[in-house]
Amino acid sequence: MNADDPTTHTEDEAAQAAWEGSNAEFLAAALDWLRLRLRQLAPDEPPAPTVPRAAAPSGSQPTSESTMARRRRRWRRESGASAPIALPAVTPVSSADPGQPARVTDAEVAAAFERLERAREAGPTPALQMLAERLDLTRFEEQLLLLCAASDLDTSIGWLCSRASGDPSRPHPSFALAMRLFDDPAWAALSPERPLRLWRLIEINQPGGEPLTSSALRADERIVSFVKGLNYLDDRLAPLLVPFAALVTAGSPLPASQQEAAATVTAYLQQASGGPSTPVVQLVGSDSTSNQLIANHVARQIGLHLFRLPAEQLPGESADLLTLSRLWERESVLLPIALYLDVDADDRTSGEHPERDLRSAVRRFLERTNGMFFVGSREVIPQLGTSGIAVDVAKPLPIEQRRAWEAGPAALDAADAEVLAGQFNLDVATIDAVSRRVAGSGEGGARLARVWRACLTSTRPRLDLLAQRLDSKAGWDNIVLPDEALGLLREIAEQVRSRSRVYDEWGFRARMSRGLGISALFAGESGTGKTMAADVLAGELGLNLYRIDLSAVVSKYIGETEKNLRQLFDAAEDGGAILFFDEADALFGKRSEVKDSHDRYANIEVNYLLQRMEAFEGLAILATNLRSALDRAFLRRLRFVVTFPFPGAEERAEIWRRVFPRETPLAEFDYARLGRLNLTGGSISNVALNASFAAVRGGGEVTMPLVLDAARAEFRKMDRPINEADFRWEAPEEVA
Repeated sequence: MNADDPTTHTEDEAAQAAWEGSNAEFLAAALDWLRLRLRQLAPDEPPAPTVPRAAAPSGSQPTSESTMARRRRRWRRESGASAPIALPAVTPVSSADPGQPARVTDAEVAAAFERLERAREAGPTPALQMLAERLDLTRFEEQLLLLCAASDLDTSIGWLCSRASGDPSRPHPSFALAMRLFDDPAWAALSPERPLRLWRLIEINQPGGEPLTSSALRADERIVSFVKGLNYLDDRLAPLLVPFAALVTAGSPLPASQQEAAATVTAYLQQASGGPSTPVVQLVGSDSTSNQLIANHVARQIGLHLFRLPAEQLPGESADLLTLSRLWERESVLLPIALYLDVDADDRTSGEHPERDLRSAVRRFLERTNGMFFVGSREVIPQLGTSGIAVDVAKPLPIEQRRAWEAGPAALDAADAEVLAGQFNLDVATIDAVSRRVAGSGEGGARLARVWRACLTSTRPRLDLLAQRLDSKAGWDNIVLPDEALGLLREIAEQVRSRSRVYDEWGFRARMSRGLGISALFAGESGTGKTMAADVLAGELGLNLYRIDLSAVVSKYIGETEKNLRQLFDAAEDGGAILFFDEADALFGKRSEVKDSHDRYANIEVNYLLQRMEAFEGLAILATNLRSALDRAFLRRLRFVVTFPFPGAEERAEIWRRVFPRETPLAEFDYARLGRLNLTGGSISNVALNASFAAVRGGGEVTMPLVLDAARAEFRKMDRPINEADFRWEAPEEVA
């Protein structure tokens, strides 16, 4: 049957309407019987006050209708009701005592009970009986719950309770009243281990010192609504939960590699359903969206609505956690729902700053709760429930991403899809969202450019919180390097573009489990062009360049450095960024001999970095001034090592020719003379900038004297010896 077929929806609506009508008839019969039973239990009413009235004609008797009217007026006056309530018919009073109302007979109560049972059996299972069957209520507990719910459904019940208990100050149900009112009462019904209190079906208002049996009872609002026929998620849970419809696109099909994982989970849940233990499915992977897509797909396959609960929302207090677990388990009985617990994989207890261990909170929650659960985390959480399965989840393969680009709303051609899949590592939900944003935005290169920018935007938010993004403005014309170094830079760019074809079409991915990323070391003195080279590569590839702030990464607390680096690498896995580690020797230095615990943990950090760099599939660039300080094992794992030498005189002269923007007004320069100044490219850039500011102050153009003055200041800043003859300028004589 097709769930999207309008005929199916019409049939479902008709069936729902029929059930609601049947449930309303059952509830009306139950309230009729309950009112009669309360009236039967009440003591005899005092005679009505004598009211002077005109004599009735001879032989006439007061009618039952006038008696009913008097009783209704008296009830409204005593209870404060604003509208008449239709009470069941009663036997007319005898002429011998016109002021005394008739008592409810056993026959009337029995007849009402028979009507109630006929209503129970006439149609589909009513909500109250459904609740009793699902939560294992006895008949006495079901009737006690009916009494408590009736107080919210019929305003006359409170007044009748006060009359039945013989105490006008108690217009509410109580356990003592229920013991007198219903057959086969059981003292255990109010035990905390029995369903009424275990599942929070009733609330007990027990002010200080009042006995439990006489305390006011009230049905939980959610349960009253269920009995009435309204089945919705408890509003105490709603603020904590996120429906999956708002997170993933229902129409996004799972790629084949993820369908296999989904089929494994579905088969496990179908086999475990109804078993003695709680089935827990751990979806393990760094991509949270892929985990959620698979969980949502499986839940739909087995007919459940999936809700997501971030693990940080779990209460820390045991009492609150127990309340949450009971409410959720009750909801999982009343509704076809499952829960996805999203565990923050980077949460841990470290150093002198203990944080909540979310894994322990998840364990405690699952130990107290039954239902259907998915747990999404980066790593397997041990000892998670008595029964469960862990399934590894990865992003779609590049070939699957390419097909998703081609089949998406943007309808990209094969060539454009291959370019995108080769650079960006996205899940199908993100691909679908990006495609929808750019659908109908033109053809050819313009559309590909828009899709590319949208992909960059989608991969930015996580990295923006962890590293500094650098705007790429330099091009190949701005950098001056030896031919060998330039050739290596172009080779890096070409490998980034071609990696999808080599890895996937030519089969290398199937043979390699690590080392699929591209890592490069830029080694050279400060100012020799390492940062500019990374800038050039980012501009050439159209990627965001992120410089890693070591002060935000390295931590004195044990384990924090690894956690920060893992966040960086995970955020960069989507492929829209180049990671640039400046001063990398501070992070990737040689492992030292272990003399104390600090040395041991420092070596652990280096080991982790070596492994994580090898597993990273993006482009990572490390810059260092001290190549010899790097660990030899780390150098082996690098794909490229580019040496940035101190520029010679010819290279320095070429840098001087390119350092000034075209818009800068320049006088005649002796570039050969400037090339003899022993400066790096970074220092030459500083000199050019300072000379330009001096030219603005003088109101003219940038001249050789201004440049030489700025160069002298740069030498002094670096505490280098100065030969004044090198900075003295004499304009060449003009030839007649």
